[in-house]
Amino acid sequence: MEKIRLGRVTNAVGLKGELKVYPYTDYKEKFEEIDYVLMDDLRYAIENVRYMKAMVVLKLTGIDDRTSAESYKEKDLFLFRTDAPPLPEDTYYVKDLIGLRVVDEEGNTVGRLSDVIINSAQDIYMVEPHGGGKSFPVPAVEEFIKEVDIEKGMLCIRLIEGLREL
Repeated sequence: MEKIRLGRVTNAVGLKGELKVYPYTDYKEKFEEIDYVLMDDLRYAIENVRYMKAMVVLKLTGIDDRTSAESYKEKDLFLFRTDAPPLPEDTYYVKDLIGLRVVDEEGNTVGRLSDVIINSAQDIYMVEPHGGGKSFPVPAVEEFIKEVDIEKGMLCIRLIEGLREL
């Protein structure tokens, strides 16, 4: 069954087994919309969610003291994709974007999407050029991203002069 990576445990918080999590989403409130997380293929029910700045603090069933919580440092949290809440419009899982064929506004193949860099201002899509060469960044903003069609495996971008040279 396909899983979605939600975040990574960075540390323990307090004495009652809470975990500080770096979220791999720009919508950290997603943790309030789910009932469980997976770590090492084991399911842990979410008892409580709170926030410390950009971090998520989770209290999970079965992790009840600081010593136990500390043993989960550097563990990734997952969710079965079938249990994920629906995404807002024009929002995609990185996993679905990687590998998309990138075309320009005239339909010419530019390359393929090789990576997504998650940034605080906006995400950056890294495009591996068709025929080889150095990958180049495309800001994931409306001005440059004209269409995303996951079913067709296509991402249409607006190419401006000098973009490939960045």
